[in-house]
Amino acid sequence: MNLYNNMEFEIKSSFIPNLSKSDKLKILDVTPKSVVIQLHNSKCRGVFPFDHFQYWIKKGSLIPINEHVEKTS
Repeated sequence: MNLYNNMEFEIKSSFIPNLSKSDKLKILDVTPKSVVIQLHNSKCRGVFPFDHFQYWIKKGSLIPINEHVEKTS
């Protein structure tokens, strides 16, 4: 789970919790039960259940930025 710490993700329109209309987010902390995020251009943080976070990645709503850059280059 620590592999997600400090990672950044591109946010797709299907990521419903994106209230600030950010284009990316950063992972601040991960526990076995939750993920703490910070949306880009926002001072607000969010806490989500870990399994929901993994669902959004599998669904393609959150795309790891490093992975996205490698696929497009």
